[in-house]
Amino acid sequence: MQFALVAKRVDHRYFILIGEGCAEAARAQGDSCLLLGTSGVAHFRLQNSVLEQALAKNLDGIALSATHSKWLADHALKRLGQTPLITFDSDLEPAERHLRRSYVGLDSLAFGQRLGMLAQRFRPQGGKLCILSAGGPHDISYQEHLKGIRQQLGGIPSHEGADRLNGENGWSESDRCPLFGADNQQRALFQLTTLLSSGSEVDTIISLSPWLVYRADTYRRQLGPLLAELDEKDAQPAIIIITPEPDAARRALLDEGLVQAYLSTESREIGRQIYRTLKRLAQGEPVSEKVLVESRAYLPQSSPDIPAEH
Repeated sequence: MQFALVAKRVDHRYFILIGEGCAEAARAQGDSCLLLGTSGVAHFRLQNSVLEQALAKNLDGIALSATHSKWLADHALKRLGQTPLITFDSDLEPAERHLRRSYVGLDSLAFGQRLGMLAQRFRPQGGKLCILSAGGPHDISYQEHLKGIRQQLGGIPSHEGADRLNGENGWSESDRCPLFGADNQQRALFQLTTLLSSGSEVDTIISLSPWLVYRADTYRRQLGPLLAELDEKDAQPAIIIITPEPDAARRALLDEGLVQAYLSTESREIGRQIYRTLKRLAQGEPVSEKVLVESRAYLPQSSPDIPAEH
């Protein structure tokens, strides 16, 4: 059988690792799992074109990381027919969710809440927050991450919405934030450097993208001197970054105090679960409406470990 992942972009380590996990699991069963998409900045029109091409291939199943739910539903997904569709990483909006059979990945709301818990670990009395995002505000995974962060920090019940933090539990958000468009390392570093050099009172940074540390040596070289200067003024921010499984070079940044925490997305396991879900659908077997994969927090070696959560 032949399956495909339609990612937001194929030059991002997160999606590459998911593709590897899916391909390895498929190969072990004599099947194949292709990673499809475009390189560079993610855009829903480009993804729509890739999705149309995938639907024309007569595949046994497709997994989609949705960039813009309604647009895709009004265009490529009108040609879905009998092809089993699941989503991963970023789900369809509730109004379009009937088009997919399952979602595989993180519980985006709970993941956002866990990011908030990490922020509270470093700023127990509250602080001034800025969130960096590679995507745009229409990305549902971003929306859920943001809602979870605000709920956790603001002490807002999970069944309620969450507006910008403005003093709740001692937390507020910079007027300049969230910052969008951190879709490559240079842009992400430029945004963060500009923010921290501007006299901003931001003391907590949550990056919803791993681009800041795409190359650990570049991050260290460009941001290290500024962070050292802020540290001398007792003004170094707590920096928390979403990332696929961090390698030794990225973990070293933790022990050097240049990053305070990572929250890992366990990408290869997401890929394996995508294959298993698509295979069950292709064989006419039932699947769960959601297949959730755990996250894992990484702290400096001197810090006590934080258990993984599902």
